[in-house]
Amino acid sequence: MQLADVQNVYAGAEGRLWELVMGEQIHAGGFASSMELATRAGIKPGMKGVDLCSALGAGCRFLVMNFKAVMCGVDATPHMVEEARKRAPFESWKIEFKLGNVLDVPCPSGTFDFVWGEDAWCYVTDKNKLISEAARVLKPGGIVAFTDWVEGPAGLTGEEALRFNTFMKFPDMQTLPGYRALLEKHGFDVREAAPIEFAKYVDLYIAMLTEQLTFDALRILGGDMELFKAMGAEMVDMQRKTHAGKIGRGRFIGLKK
Repeated sequence: MQLADVQNVYAGAEGRLWELVMGEQIHAGGFASSMELATRAGIKPGMKGVDLCSALGAGCRFLVMNFKAVMCGVDATPHMVEEARKRAPFESWKIEFKLGNVLDVPCPSGTFDFVWGEDAWCYVTDKNKLISEAARVLKPGGIVAFTDWVEGPAGLTGEEALRFNTFMKFPDMQTLPGYRALLEKHGFDVREAAPIEFAKYVDLYIAMLTEQLTFDALRILGGDMELFKAMGAEMVDMQRKTHAGKIGRGRFIGLKK
């Protein structure tokens, strides 16, 4: 999977479906997960942060509203950047949204107090370069704080990984130890690299789509019941994998040395 595949997802029906079941933040755990990450990372008023893969800009708005941060969002999908700007006009929110690839962040080195990401770096093709860029744009002593979908401790077979990554448009997934190693490689003192709850959210999304939001989902899919059923089968496959420990989610916090 390449960047163009992800851009197509979030400019089209699949992106609207994820927003339908996950809300504007488009990550598991929503507000509570964001609050936990920011609190544990030590985000303070006045800190300048960048959200890499900022999507609809909800992460930036969350940090401005609740932690009085000064934010920049970077995303490679034009539709998402346009939507983020509409939902948080600069004049009222003081958030800058930039169209750009997070493998070449369009910001000078040593700019930010913290780098932020929520369940989005799984879409990035080169996670080593991504972490390198996070380190580059941070000031010395700066914070990287992110959550992401990861391969679980039970592991995926090649066939299982192909099916799941194809459905999700992921190029691949990292593991908890893999992300820790990348953070250490690029000069971070890793304060946290830990698993966090995931399976219950997959259960919730399936329940919402089948018990409450079927009509809404079908409207987004143009009334295509066969496509809805096919996507539902992939969601059930994801559900089985999460409960089997093959797919998980992690929280990561590091300080730039």
